[in-house]
Amino acid sequence: MEATLDVITIGRSSVDLYGQQIGTRLEDVGSFAKSVGGCPSNIAIGCARLGLKAAVVTRVGDEQLGNFIREQMVREGVVVDGIRTDPQRLTALVLLAVEDDRSFPLIFYRDNCADMALDEADIDPGFIASARMILVTGTHFSSANTEAAQRKAIAAARANGVKVGFDIDYRPNLWGLAGHAAGDKRYIASAAVSARLRTVLPDCDLIVGTEEEVLIASGETELAAALKAIRALSTATIVLKRGPMGCVVYDGPIPDDLEAGIVGKRFPIEVYNVLGAGDAFMAGFLRGWLSGESLATSATWANACGALVVSRLLCSPEIPTYEELQYFLEHGSAHKALRDDEALNHLHWATTRRGEYPVLMALAIDHRPLFEEMAARTGSGLERIGAFKRLAVEAAARVADGQPGFGVLVDDKHGREALFAASRHGLWVGRPLEEPGSRPLRFELGDDVGSRLIEWPVDHCVKCLCIYHPDDAADLKSEQLDRLRTVYDAARRIGRELLIEIIASKNGPLDDATVSRALAEVYARGIKPDWWKLEPQASPGAWRSIDETIRSNDRWCRGVVLLGLEAPTDVLTAAFATTRSVETVKGFAVGRTVFADVARSWFAGDLGDDEATDQIATRFAALTKSWTRLRQQRVA
Repeated sequence: MEATLDVITIGRSSVDLYGQQIGTRLEDVGSFAKSVGGCPSNIAIGCARLGLKAAVVTRVGDEQLGNFIREQMVREGVVVDGIRTDPQRLTALVLLAVEDDRSFPLIFYRDNCADMALDEADIDPGFIASARMILVTGTHFSSANTEAAQRKAIAAARANGVKVGFDIDYRPNLWGLAGHAAGDKRYIASAAVSARLRTVLPDCDLIVGTEEEVLIASGETELAAALKAIRALSTATIVLKRGPMGCVVYDGPIPDDLEAGIVGKRFPIEVYNVLGAGDAFMAGFLRGWLSGESLATSATWANACGALVVSRLLCSPEIPTYEELQYFLEHGSAHKALRDDEALNHLHWATTRRGEYPVLMALAIDHRPLFEEMAARTGSGLERIGAFKRLAVEAAARVADGQPGFGVLVDDKHGREALFAASRHGLWVGRPLEEPGSRPLRFELGDDVGSRLIEWPVDHCVKCLCIYHPDDAADLKSEQLDRLRTVYDAARRIGRELLIEIIASKNGPLDDATVSRALAEVYARGIKPDWWKLEPQASPGAWRSIDETIRSNDRWCRGVVLLGLEAPTDVLTAAFATTRSVETVKGFAVGRTVFADVARSWFAGDLGDDEATDQIATRFAALTKSWTRLRQQRVA
């Protein structure tokens, strides 16, 4: 059978909640960051990020946390055919704090959890046979049913020529050897555990563990004797993880000098959180090992992946992509604390963002002063603004009809219900921060941007309009760029995408270089937004200049969407045509062209809700069809 998967990992799957306050006890943590956890689940995500076709065999609960794990695996590109939903048990949970660079207290909530109910029935020999390798993990040899499941997977692998890897992954309290408060304890000798793990070793092609894990797997008390005892039982490649000292790989007899094994490049960095570094290490090693790289290269990649993760807070979210790994290997970093390296941080962010958007067609209804003026003129209450915006979202959703690439720009001042509706419909959502019309840029609800963003859903995009011309006075430009940098830093720290809207035409003439110069000045300030929202340009030459500026400063930018400025539909269609040859222009975010006349009639009482929704949908659909037709002509 030809393999369709590179690796299948088997075992733990949890939701990790990591304390966001650093240097404090778990008792005193005030907020937590959520991510997928569990050794095999982390490794599967890491392998997928590094370009391997990975799957995981585990169980999750039939509840929201189980849904989160499954959905996140899909987002990461992990095959989820082996994930079973257990209706009787809850998804496992882990809580962790970072007290200092040596103490990481954690609590495992795993009493009768879903993944520990994995059994032989969950192992499909045909699925196992579809992989080049399976990876079994230590914790799932700790109970009879999970051990039987992994033994069945090993037998199926051996019968079908599939390699077997073993991550020893020893957690004493998951074997019942330590109390609940000792989740961070790494080693307790146990003859019973050693006896069970030794029986796994002969069937393995790859064995990976720390010094403590090698001791428990062998039953020995001294490292050299432990490695030799493992070698006596197995011909597997043995990888000894040694934390900041990297690793040593043994592919034959164990030498008397343990340093005489194969050693990859090491990366001395500042430790931030050790949890998850070993899983990233394994993913890096497998990327090399399964791709035919040398053991020294595989070890180097493993060390680099571990270094990147140990310098950050979380586990699976911090594992690098292949692009990030190769950049780090080529360029290194001037920062011992890698989390302070802006180039690495941007590359990590840009290559792990949610979703792909080859096209984005958005209805912009984030206008606040315009709607407030309409409401005041007709004597309507401000709540009527929210009602109209909800109708507009329903119109956009009707046009989208469940298809990707559609969205809305909606504010939270008057659009609270519209935002809820947009999320229910699965639309891309952008939300403004700026005080409308401010120049220099001001934020609508004050300067504490980060505290505001943390309340936003993780898939909502920050939108910030800046009225900026490259010929503005130097002090004005400096102030505006500082404000944009504030938004950028907050968005990156909180983990939200950023769309920057630049309007230059209100404060000076435009030529073919005006907007590209403005973008270059924003980039020079270290600001790399995920999206740009730009006004239509008069010539293809202006767009080529913009295109080159974006590509030369940030090849990971999602692209540009066009704004409308209430231009007539035929003018917008002509503007669309001007961008046909511009790769970075991905769509539009147009509002007043679509809704302005409809809104005036609706606020005046001349249109009902259904009529208003129909008219908005018709106009928005016409724009989307024009955009799609023109783009198809370019392809043709």
